Amino acid sequence: MPRIAVYALLTCVLALVAAVLSFANGSWLGIVWVLMLGVSSNIAWFYWRKAQMDRQHAAAAAGDAAAGDAGA
Repeated sequence: MPRIAVYALLTCVLALVAAVLSFANGSWLGIVWVLMLGVSSNIAWFYWRKAQMDRQHAAAAAGDAAAGDAGA
């Protein structure tokens, strides 16, 4: 998992804790934390998916190169 995805996931957890504590204390500021949770979860998902696709493309390119060498 890429480092930025890990940081975004950590931000998700911290935003969730902050939202729960905010709402438990009766503050409506928790809504901001929920919004931050949504944005950071999207960032984490995007970079995790991007890394997964990059690995698949690299494996496919390595497979194509190996197939090209075997035919020569």
